[in-house]
Formats: sequence, C-alpha cells, structure tokens
Amino acid sequence: MLPEIADSLDFQKLRFERRLQRERAARLEAEAIAERGLRELYEKQRQLELLETIATASNLSTSIEDAFDLAIKEVCRFMDWPLGQAYIVDRGGQDPRLEPSHVRYATDEDALRPMIKATTAASFARSEGLPGRVFASATPIWLKCLATDRNFPRADAAAACGIHSGMAFPILVGREVAAVVEFFSYTEQEADTELLTLLGHIGIQLGRVIERKQAEDRLIHDASHDGLTGLPNRLLFGDRVDRAVARAKRTFDEYCAVLFIDLDRFKLVNDSLGHAAGDDLLVEIAQRLNGVLQRHSTAHTLARLGGDEFTVLLEELDSPDKAMQIGELLIDALRTPILIDGQEIYAGASIGVANITGTEQSPATVLRNADLAMYSAKSLGRGRVELYDTGLHHIAVERLRLEGDLRRALTNNEFILHYQPIVSLETHDIVGFESLLRWQRGPQDIVLPGDFIGTAEDTGLIVLIGGWVLGEACRMLASLQARYPRPEPLTMSINISPRQFMQPDFIEQVRRAVLTSGVEPCSVRLEITETVAISDPERTILVLAALREFGVRISLDDFGTGYSSLNYLHRLPVDALKIDRSFVARLGLTVEGTQIIRTILDLAENLKIDVVAEGTEQEGQIRKLTEMGCHFAQGYYFSKPVASADIEALLGSSTSLSAETN
Repeated sequence: MLPEIADSLDFQKLRFERRLQRERAARLEAEAIAERGLRELYEKQRQLELLETIATASNLSTSIEDAFDLAIKEVCRFMDWPLGQAYIVDRGGQDPRLEPSHVRYATDEDALRPMIKATTAASFARSEGLPGRVFASATPIWLKCLATDRNFPRADAAAACGIHSGMAFPILVGREVAAVVEFFSYTEQEADTELLTLLGHIGIQLGRVIERKQAEDRLIHDASHDGLTGLPNRLLFGDRVDRAVARAKRTFDEYCAVLFIDLDRFKLVNDSLGHAAGDDLLVEIAQRLNGVLQRHSTAHTLARLGGDEFTVLLEELDSPDKAMQIGELLIDALRTPILIDGQEIYAGASIGVANITGTEQSPATVLRNADLAMYSAKSLGRGRVELYDTGLHHIAVERLRLEGDLRRALTNNEFILHYQPIVSLETHDIVGFESLLRWQRGPQDIVLPGDFIGTAEDTGLIVLIGGWVLGEACRMLASLQARYPRPEPLTMSINISPRQFMQPDFIEQVRRAVLTSGVEPCSVRLEITETVAISDPERTILVLAALREFGVRISLDDFGTGYSSLNYLHRLPVDALKIDRSFVARLGLTVEGTQIIRTILDLAENLKIDVVAEGTEQEGQIRKLTEMGCHFAQGYYFSKPVASADIEALLGSSTSLSAETN
C-alpha cells in the first residue's frame, strides 16, 4: 500500500474515533442530565407529597397538638433526622418565652435521652439559644456545627447524643411568632435552601391551624365573657353556679356563696360624664374587685351580668360567715375615689349575699336570693352588705307592688308637699320654708319619703317626681310671696335627688320652673346632698355655677355626714350649709358633738356662707346654737312640717315663732 493512502486511512480512523468519543460523551451527559432531572423531579414529588400530607392533616386537625405531631414526624422521616421538637410562645408573663410542648419526635428515645431531657427542662427568651433566635428574628436558622456555636446552651447534651447539626423555623400568625419547630441531625449538614423553602410552606400551614384555633377560642370566649371587662358573663357564671349547687347537694363539708354587687352611683356618672367614662369606671371597678378576691379567696368567679351589676361565686370557704367578710372587703375597696379623665369619682356599692346550702332549686334561685339581699342593702342605706333570709322574698313582692303604686300615684296626682319653716335665730322670724314630699295614698294615709324614695330612685321615677316637686314648690312660693309681701321675700328650699341633679337638662328644668312661677330666682334654695357633691365634683361645680349665675341659691344638705366634701367645699358655689340633725341631737351632750358644730360654723364663717341647723327640738339646743353664731334653724321646736292649708296659721298674724307658739 502506498504511504499516502495509509496516512489517509489513519487520519480517517482518528476522526471516526474522535466522533465516537464526542457522541459517547454527549450520550453520557444526556443520561446524567436525565438522571439528575429524574432525581430532582422525584425529590420535588416527595416534597409536594410531604406538603400535601401536612396541609391535609392541618385542615382536618381539631387541635394544634395533633397538627404539630404529624408535621414533625413527617419532616423527620422525610429528612432522616432523629429528633424534632415544638415550642409554643407563652405570653402570660411580663416577657414572652418559648416553652417546650409535649409534641416531639425521636427515632430512639433512649439514645436521645440527654437531649430530650435538656430540651424538656428549658424555656427560651428572645434571642436565647436556637429557638430564641428564631423567635427574635422570625426567620429560619440553620446551625451546621452545634459544638462550635456560642449560643447553643444544649451543646453538651447534643454531643452526648452524637448530634452535630440543627435547624429551626418559625410558625407565624400574621407577623407574630406563635411557635417554633426545631430539628437535629447526626451528621454535619450545610444549609439547604430548597428545604428551607419547603419548611417555610409547612410553617404557613401550621400557622393557619393556630390562627383557626385562636379564632375558635375567641368565639367561645366572646360568647361566655363580657366584652368590656373580660369577666365571665351571665351565661358562664350561671353554669358555674349550677355546678356549685349540684356539688352542694352531694357534699356537706364545703361552703359556697353568691354575692350580687350593684354600684350605688354609677348611673350618675353615666348621665353626667357619658358612656365612655362609665365604661372606664366599670373596668377600674372590675380590677379592684378582682384584686380583693385574689387576695382573700382561694376559689372564686367574678362576673359582670351587664350594666353596673357584678356577681361573685365564692367556693371552698372555710365558714358560712366568710362570704360576708369578703363582701365587706369589696365595699372597702370602692370607698377610695377612682380617677376618670382627671376627675375623682366615688362609686360605692351595695352587696347581697346568698349562701348555697344545697336546698336551692336552681342557680336562678341563688341569684334571685342574692339580688333580694342586695336590694335590702340598698333600702337600709346603701354602701353595705346584707345576707339573704326568707323574709326578703316578701319584701321583694312588696317592692314590686310599691313600684306599681308609685306609677299610679304619679298618674293620679297623689303626691303633695308639706312645708317646714326655716327661722332666724336672731329674731325668730320665719324667713322661708323647706318643701317636703309626701304621698297621700288615701284620705288618712300619708306616706313619708323614707318609705318610697329608695324605690323611686332605683326605678328612675324620682326624676318625674322631682320635676313635679320643683314646679309645685315654686308655685307655692309665688303664692306665699303674693299673700305675705315683706322687704326680704320668703324663700323656698327644694330637695334635689341625685338622679334628678344628673339629668342633662337639669339646669333648664330649674329655669323653666322658676320662670313659669314668676318668683325671683334668688328666693329659691336648691338643696343637694354631699353624695351628689362628691360623686362628680367637676360637673357639680359647673352645674351649680350655672344655677348661681341664673340667680338661684344653693344649700349643701346633711353637711358632715359625707367623707370628703371638705376637699371641694372651697370650690363649690354654695350659699348655705345645713347641719345634719344627728349632730344637733348630740349638741351639749358630748364634747365631740359640740366641737363638730363649732368647726362647721367656723368653716362657714371663713367661707362667708350661711348655716341652717336641722332637727332642732329643744330650747337648750336653740340657745347653744345662737351662742355659737348659727344663723338659722328648723325643727319641731318651731314647727313640724305642715300642709299648705296650715301655713296661714304660721304666717297669718305673725311671722315670729317662739317656744310659746309650740
């Protein structure tokens, strides 16, 4: 063969071999790409199956624990990790912490015991340890080498188990971390971004489980709790009383009781300051009551039934008297003022107590009994605790009947006014009268206010009755001034009830009554009690100032029986103080009684206002009051209250009253 031909054949052979090599390399590369694609496809398929399994279980799960248990188990199996643990955020303390839940997965409990024990005993604050860092950052964290990490407190336990790597990711509800899940590996592993993305999706699913459970809990809570104070409502309270009643029928060595609490002056606050202030007051009162119960009761339920009504279930009491003692402590907790919008509010309470004896027919019976005892406390002067007894049922029936009778009395014009003269202690001349309400239920049946005013206040009828009194007293004053003209016109003192005073249009009511009667405003004296003055002193000052500007005069009634009006007296625009009859009765009998009146007179002199002593019945009292510088007095020594027809006997021939005229 010629050399040229041989060289040509070798060249062609070489080219053929190179082409075969290229084809073989291309085929191998294609096979590798296909195999890698299949592996990636298989891995994607596994990830999707894992995510679908967890998502399905999460959607069907009825508890957070079940959803977490399945998710941790499936992730550990998927990644061949030996240990997984869930932490739940506890926000009950001042600083929230991650607490280990009982949900965990371990391939070998014995081999992993040091790590499980260290995990179970630990809780983590923000930025503390692996879970704490996830809690603080709200992002996944991967630790390749636990042994060298400076912020992994369980490093010794991990080393004892042969664990080298760990990772954790957050479970978010909105933007807040609600839980953290961590996993560990026996081998050192680099961070896997695809895995982190997958776990992020799993975290979303678990977050939805928590969010759904929280929404369900809120619905259950809202259905059984008061929206304003967060306390149990009537429904939940009734259920707990039901159980207490049932238990009392089975056992005889445990004492239980129900307390019914009604605030004495809440309606005044609501009417004067508005509902927002009333809501703030209720929240503060709930906190005060709860504080007392936490200190003095081992087992209790404080509830708000609505409005200004609270109830308490006391259980595990060591004696039947314990409920009354706790009731007194609750009363004391409300004696100090509450600051609302910069104003001091006094909100006392009346409390009724009903012991659960096991003979009650139902929870409603217990509540009714406590309610009746509370009304008894109100009728006896408010601000006190009363225990239920069977006689109160008769009282309740009578009270209901009385309310109906009062409504008919308004319709039938059965209310009348009697008038007691107010006398100058210098001249013994009658200078004016105090109008006093009476209910003429029949020709010879006159009912005094003490027998019906409490019910009128509680039902709101006092507002209508008070409006009638205001108009009638002004009309009577106009008639007296026309029949008995004098240089200093006769005056008329008119008692104003707390609820009447708190009416938004009270100032206009007064103006209308005075202007309609035609009397000079300066001859009208409005008498308010210390209770009204201190319940909302800022509003009181504004209302009294407006009335003074109109021209009427203001008297502070029953002065000295309250406990804080001295704090505001220098600011109150009042013209007279009326010394309560209880102090006058002790005048000259005790050093304290005399000193109290002397103090009141000195105070009035410094403030340049008049003083009227009520309840004067003896000549010695009159003499002593005159010597002490008291200006005016009223009482049986001069005259008992008389009907309008009998006023002429007092004013017809003389305006002077002395001992001889009695």
